This record gives sequence, structure tokens and C-alpha cells, in this order.
Amino acid sequence: MPNRLDRLSALLEGLAPRVSVMRPHSGVSTLNFGAAQGARLHLHLIARGEILLHAQSGQTSAANAPAIVVCRADIAHTITVSAPDALMCAEAVLEGPAASLLLSEFPQALVLALNESDAALGHVVRLIASELSNPRCGQPALLNRAGDILFIGLLRHLVAQPQTSSGLFNGLGDPRISRALVAIHAAPQTQWTLEMLADEAGMSRTSFTTRFRELMHQPPGKYLAQLRLSIANQAVRAGAGLKQAARESGYASTAALSRALSRSHARDGTLVREA
Repeated sequence: MPNRLDRLSALLEGLAPRVSVMRPHSGVSTLNFGAAQGARLHLHLIARGEILLHAQSGQTSAANAPAIVVCRADIAHTITVSAPDALMCAEAVLEGPAASLLLSEFPQALVLALNESDAALGHVVRLIASELSNPRCGQPALLNRAGDILFIGLLRHLVAQPQTSSGLFNGLGDPRISRALVAIHAAPQTQWTLEMLADEAGMSRTSFTTRFRELMHQPPGKYLAQLRLSIANQAVRAGAGLKQAARESGYASTAALSRALSRSHARDGTLVREA
């Protein structure tokens, strides 16, 4: 029997999430989150009652528990809940090169009712709800670990039940396109050709390109280039020279990487060196 396709492990490695958890002070029903820089997502889980979101963009949404609000850190927002003691807030700091791929999936806050969630995510939510209702010894450590599991469970849920008609979760949810995406995420340095990716998906070149564009709103080559550039940018910010950054990200030469970096709108002023 063939192994089940693991659609998330390589992506998670590229995201390198670091999840921390906090609980509001007792009796505080409204929390304000100012816009902040950095590749981060806020996750607000309500285990009982109602949660209301007001975003700086004008977005207003509400949901009954169990529900989760996912919002990028650069979007100022306010959370109001009817049961403050049933709220857990987590922050997922994305330290890997695939962070921009995930952040682009949340142009606005997502308010997700979890009543219809898959069983695995439901188990995590019930565990957190029980802990919030009846705190026991070791609660901070338990909630921090539950935050990690909640983040992974959320991604699983969004792959299984995408909330939009296109994007990364739709691509990972497609039985054929997901195979090409997993291959890209697992080995972005590989000199992928259109034929190779189509073979991974078990499709003709034309069918693969058409379906990829339909789901991802960009061609396969552009998606791969975006991921490679993120890897290179991260390597340069970490102090690597162009040779090493090109090797780590799959660019054919330092000149090709240099041209890509100079075209990138993601430049942050970091100096690069040829070593």
C-alpha cells in the first residue's frame, strides 16, 4: 500500500513556527492588538460563549464557541468575548522562509466556527476548554504545547476545508497539485522543470499548468521562485554570502541570485557579500 501523502510536514519545516500562549487577566473581556511588524499570526480560541472581532480595516465578524480567530500581526484588531475565562490567545511566530506563503493566505482576519471541524482538531479544542475551565498543575506548560498542536490542527483543518476558492490550502487540498507542492516544499533547491513537477502530479504539462494557475493564482515557476527568494533572503539576513545563499536556495549562480534580490520588493537594506 502506498504511503499516505504528508501535505504539511515539509511546509511546517519551512514555516518553523514558534507558538506561545497567553491568557487575559481575569475578567478582561476586550483585548486590543495593535499592528506590529514581523511574520506572526495571532490565534484567539474561545471555548465557551461568543467571540467578536473588530479589525482596523472595518471588518466585523462574530462566532459562537468553539471558534478561533486567526489574524496577521500587521492587522490591528480588537477581540471581545462573553466569557473571558474561556479565552486562550496564542501567537505563532513564523521563523522559516515559507512564512510569506502562509501569511498571504490571510489578507484579512479569519473567524472560524469549529463545530464542524475534524475530529483531531476537536480533541485539541476540548482539551484546551477543559484546562481553561478547570486549571490544574502545569497549566502554562500544557497550554503552550497545546498551542503548537492547535496551530498544526488548524492548518490540517484549512487544507481539508479551505475557506476560499483558491490559494495554498486549496492547492494542498487537491490530490494531484498537492503532490507537486509537497515536492517543492521538501526540496526547493532541486532544479525543478515543468515536466518534473507535472510528473510528480501525474498530469500532462498543460493540464498541470492550468490547474496550478487555477488553484494558486500564479504559475508553478513563479511560486517556486517566490519560495527560493524567501530562502535566499533569510540566508542573507543570517549573514551568509551570495554563494552560500544561492546554494541553499537553488539559484544556478550568484549572479542569478543577485539579480533576483535586486528586483525583489522584499529588500530590507541588508548588505550582501560575495563570500
